[in-house]
Amino acid sequence: MAGGWARDGAVNEQIEASIADELKRMKSRRDPVGESLSHCAECGEPIPEARRQAVAGVKLCIDCQSERDARPARRAGINRRGSKDSQLK
Repeated sequence: MAGGWARDGAVNEQIEASIADELKRMKSRRDPVGESLSHCAECGEPIPEARRQAVAGVKLCIDCQSERDARPARRAGINRRGSKDSQLK
């Protein structure tokens, strides 16, 4: 299926690229890299040993992590297709 100036399969490639980007972003948030900190990076309170062992690479205490999780995530979306209006200008 081609539309306008797009070649066959271009829409499917865009969809697959968007899905791959989102999966990569989700995996990077799920698997923190590095060693766990002994004290919270935001408030400086000690992080309990049980939390450091349970969550690899933990950087925040439970209170700070809860606050961060409650905030809405801000993402800069990428408009791969563009709108027809922007192409007509």
